Amino acid sequence: MKTPGELFEELVQIFKKLRDPNGGCPWDLKQTHSSLKPYLIEESYETIDAIESAPEKLPEELGDVLLQVMLHSQIGADEKTFSISDVITILSDKMVKRHPHVFGTLEVKDSEGVLKNWEKIKQADRKDTEGILDGVPKSMPALLRSHRIGEKVARVNFDWDTAENIKEKVHEELTEFLQASPNDRAHQEEEFGDLLFTLAQLARKMSFNSEDLLQRANQKFINRFKKVEALAGADQVNWQRDKLEELWEQVKSTER
Repeated sequence: MKTPGELFEELVQIFKKLRDPNGGCPWDLKQTHSSLKPYLIEESYETIDAIESAPEKLPEELGDVLLQVMLHSQIGADEKTFSISDVITILSDKMVKRHPHVFGTLEVKDSEGVLKNWEKIKQADRKDTEGILDGVPKSMPALLRSHRIGEKVARVNFDWDTAENIKEKVHEELTEFLQASPNDRAHQEEEFGDLLFTLAQLARKMSFNSEDLLQRANQKFINRFKKVEALAGADQVNWQRDKLEELWEQVKSTER
């Protein structure tokens, strides 16, 4: 059986061949870091789907994510900007440096201590012009980004003490939204955004994953509405809202 190192070297050579101008793959040759962005996002979400509903597919989906890493790295090598060796070296150095409780003499009590120490090390590595939140990707889904922002600032002790404190803030933000003038759309949007952000922080404080919870709520709605559709029949043009609401309650009652 081949070692992981041998298998990885074969993988490096495969991607080198795919990007070879003489006999390589036309599709791979025309790719750029920018053109590959949607594929990296898609493969990441497919991996999440596998984790949640098809764990037997996880090796394949993780391989597809690795494919993206390898292709980006080969593009970097072709452009002489970086290589897979740089990716591995940077990652290895980072993991050793940020885990002094494993590779050094530092002692930590629990995972919370690990995260706080991780943030301290990151802070020491930051440039003077960089802030704690500069590393939160702008392209993350908004709800997930809100959760991540809360996690980041909590590590430097900027957080509500309890979930109950955040619940009070939710009531405050909801009141401000409801009191916003219907003639001032910009104000309404701002207050609604504040409410969503605060709800994300409440989920974080309660150890919920707000992105997952909203996905579950979406799927629950889809499943219920499919049952409503089946009961209502195919003639969507003649559907009446009262009838649909009646069927909706009927579907809900069967789930109780």
